[in-house]
Amino acid sequence: MNLILLFISASLVNNIILSRFLGICPFLGVSRSKSSAIGMSIAVIFVMTMAGVITWFLNQLLVIMGLEFLKTIVFILIIAVLVQFVEFFIRKTSPALYEALGIYLPLITTNCAILGVALLNTQTNYTLIETLINSFASGLGFAIALIIFSSIREKMQLNNIPRAFQGTALALITAGLLSMSFMGFSGLV
Repeated sequence: MNLILLFISASLVNNIILSRFLGICPFLGVSRSKSSAIGMSIAVIFVMTMAGVITWFLNQLLVIMGLEFLKTIVFILIIAVLVQFVEFFIRKTSPALYEALGIYLPLITTNCAILGVALLNTQTNYTLIETLINSFASGLGFAIALIIFSSIREKMQLNNIPRAFQGTALALITAGLLSMSFMGFSGLV
């Protein structure tokens, strides 16, 4: 039951984008089309899950060696390697998606949501299974928020919007409203 609550909490209640406000750059940048959002979501789920598990093991090693002060640097290096793997895989399997994601794919390396989840896992002393669930659920929460937001933005492109609200202004207002709607999940856990 505890693991189910952790999953719901990480994906909906404490959504990494809409509650913790991490990963805003790809949230605003890749959300113009649903296909790009789905591709980015899959990449982030994979990188976040793998980074969470690998950094858990590395954190255990760093604690044993007394090198905890290197945690952030080591975590960033692990995330960078994983992103390079994902970028290579997407370039080979789906060149169209690779082109659609553009600069945002390498920016997963600097996505503070991925580093934030890895650090959160170690700070809360999660077990390996809790780390796996929290990392995957946080990635899933990222995907849910990104796909919903991209769907809304695609629908908004079809409407007549006053000039003052076009572009970033309307995207930020919509993101704020979406964030408020996710606050409704706070009573679940």
